[in-house]
Amino acid sequence: MKVEIWSDIACPFCYIGKRKFEQALDEFDQPVDVTFKSFQLDPNAPHHSTESMVTVLAKKYNIPVEKAKEMNSQVTAQAKEVGLNYDLESIRVVNTMDAHRLSHLAKEKGKMGEVMEALLDAHFVQGRYVGDREELINIGAKAGLSKEEVNAVLDSDQYKDVVMQDQAEGSQIGVQGVPFFVFNRKYAVSGAQPKEAFLQVLEKVKEEDQPQIQVVNQGDTCTDESC
Repeated sequence: MKVEIWSDIACPFCYIGKRKFEQALDEFDQPVDVTFKSFQLDPNAPHHSTESMVTVLAKKYNIPVEKAKEMNSQVTAQAKEVGLNYDLESIRVVNTMDAHRLSHLAKEKGKMGEVMEALLDAHFVQGRYVGDREELINIGAKAGLSKEEVNAVLDSDQYKDVVMQDQAEGSQIGVQGVPFFVFNRKYAVSGAQPKEAFLQVLEKVKEEDQPQIQVVNQGDTCTDESC
């Protein structure tokens, strides 16, 4: 079974949804091939910014900063339910293109899952700036990527076309927000749904994947060794 997850490193619900999906996988009895697909919520975000996400949230919805902090506290509570200790007040606006490009380098090395986990943890839990080159190099190195490889990617436009292709592909199949989970290109789950919702779809796909043999003609048969 193949599951593709469209997500953005800057999306708090993507990390929460990832954890809930992983909880479902822990209770599922078959292997699942998981691939992350890139989706930028704000492709025009600045590559270097000191502006906090709280301030951006207040501006976006034209609400006081305190109200924006209250909204963040609700998201933090949801994250805590799945064991994630968010530090949303430390988060700055970030353009995630380079982080996504790093994930695609990691995919070629069989390390995409580890790098996506590290990027999300760095951004939401540790409050580190994942738009910074040194942060990306360190994240890549801890996952087993060479610093030379990561530097070479960041010095070029490598994988930028892949990120944009993922985004375009997502739009074509109806991805309007993230996280968005696609199962065998047949079923989808949108958002950070409860573990049970993921399990339900996993079981449905598993059932449909079982070979179904239709008996066309039936004659005399033996059903045990006494026939």
